[in-house]
Amino acid sequence: MKTTLLTVCLLLLLALLAAARPASELVVAPDGSGDYRTVQAAINAVPNQRATTTVIRIRKGVYREKLVVPTLKTHITLVGEDRDQTILTYDDHSGANGIDTYSSYSVLVQGNNFTAENLTFRNTAGRTAGQAVALHVEADRAVFRNCRIVGDQDTLFLAAGHTRQYFLNCHIEGTTDFIFGASTAVFDRCTIVSKKNSHITAASTPPEQPYGFVFLNCQLRADSALATNVSLGRPWRPAASVAYLRCEMGPHIRPAGWDNWKNSDNEKTARYAEYQSRGPGAQPARRVAWSRQLSRKEAAQYTTRRVFGGPQPWQPR
Repeated sequence: MKTTLLTVCLLLLLALLAAARPASELVVAPDGSGDYRTVQAAINAVPNQRATTTVIRIRKGVYREKLVVPTLKTHITLVGEDRDQTILTYDDHSGANGIDTYSSYSVLVQGNNFTAENLTFRNTAGRTAGQAVALHVEADRAVFRNCRIVGDQDTLFLAAGHTRQYFLNCHIEGTTDFIFGASTAVFDRCTIVSKKNSHITAASTPPEQPYGFVFLNCQLRADSALATNVSLGRPWRPAASVAYLRCEMGPHIRPAGWDNWKNSDNEKTARYAEYQSRGPGAQPARRVAWSRQLSRKEAAQYTTRRVFGGPQPWQPR
């Protein structure tokens, strides 16, 4: 009798808590104590084209889901209970079952005005699997705070030109071209970790787009002895735009800095720049001649307000 009464009281308490929670907030928990057991189910429950924010709180756990935030699911915020213990993961990779780079993602974000906090995005396909994207973003006005984005080749795909993303205090790691794509993205006080000799960025910035990838006050590190000769980037498309401002660069960054992707014509069009790099990997006098060291006046233009400006300016909060 006591057990039955206790169970009834617990169910009533859970019902009261659910009723007290605003309709714009959902909880995901793998043990069934939330509104949904999977993140995808919670995203699917959000009304299409909602103009106000829906917060989805994700309790600690490993969620093995090939997750999609569709175009019509706007203004969604995913908040993890603990960054290192709330993990969104999958293991697809190019060449497996008809999968290519674009479809190898663990998480695909298409809905605009998306935010993620305190989460790990992970692809576990492994170092020999080839392209294996952990996080693929096509959304405009997407914000990632205190997130880990972990993989090997092609970890973070910022796919769409003329879209904007902001990464604050994030940890991003991979092997080859592990930050790549056509968007405008600012990495603010992030830790960028190379796992072997290769290239950090492979930007495909459209030529008419004034900014590509901008790294502000970031830490560039290597996690093993396999990473001793790493370039800051190579151009996936000729007009690739990448800038590092006031970044700490470890000894794994090669003195030349940049790579032309075995095409000297890219040297005429790629837009590669640095400002006040520091650390053993900062060697401005030895950088390739076709990259630039910004003046103080030029560096002052690299603010989030200006980088995310244009006809529809956006200032991430």
